[in-house]
Amino acid sequence: MIVVTGATGNVGRPLTRALAEAGQQVTAVSRHAAAVPDGVRHVVADLAEPAGIEPALAGAQALFLLLSGDLHAAGASPADIIGQAEASGVRRVVLLSTQGVATRPFGATRIAMRALEDVLRESGLEWAILRPGGFASNALWWAESIRAQRVVAAPFGDVGVPIIDPADIAEVAAACLLDDRHTGGVYELTGPEVITPRQQAQAIAAALGSPVRFHDLSRDEAKAAMAQSMPAELAEDTLDILGSPSPAELRVSPDVQRVLGRAPRPFADWAARNIAAFR
Repeated sequence: MIVVTGATGNVGRPLTRALAEAGQQVTAVSRHAAAVPDGVRHVVADLAEPAGIEPALAGAQALFLLLSGDLHAAGASPADIIGQAEASGVRRVVLLSTQGVATRPFGATRIAMRALEDVLRESGLEWAILRPGGFASNALWWAESIRAQRVVAAPFGDVGVPIIDPADIAEVAAACLLDDRHTGGVYELTGPEVITPRQQAQAIAAALGSPVRFHDLSRDEAKAAMAQSMPAELAEDTLDILGSPSPAELRVSPDVQRVLGRAPRPFADWAARNIAAFR
């Protein structure tokens, strides 16, 4: 049995579906009640209270660990979840980390994530670590303004990074959970090309068949908006990357191709599949 945390999110949902379709027994864990695929067990648990995940881990062989925003906050102890998994007899953990652990290792949130990676490496469990860059699904932040006004408001409109489709992250995670060849692997996950926010807006407009105007936000305006859904420090980290990506953050990684045997999906593909959110 495989436990998927964050099972109702942009990565967890397609991962849960892919594992179920592959014939695996799956337990989907989320903070709130939610619909899951037929045959999937659902457990409501808050990962900020590691003991709460114990019922989900009973009988599990593998765990996909995705940290919610509060587990990135000061005082949180996500390492306790790894300890709980080991105590429950879990054999393998696939951790969703972040590219910034390698490209910007000195921020507080990235130091904490690297420490969690180290806890996993030293746990005695089988493991794999996924380090994605920016997510294509972050464009959903614009859904309301596109629906209401056909406008995208974002900072750094002409600064791009190779964002990745969460469905590709999910497929890589499934491979790491199911295939022993990926044990001990650290995979940097990016999309196939550098794309700017302005170009993303154009791709959404093309999928809509309707013009979408782009409005540049200041950094302070963007931080205020982002801080409503993530810790302020994580918002700062994200804006640092979006505004001044390093050469390493501009690099298109070969790791999706290495694991899946195909190129990562372009942003336009994500936009077309998710266009209902913007109508």
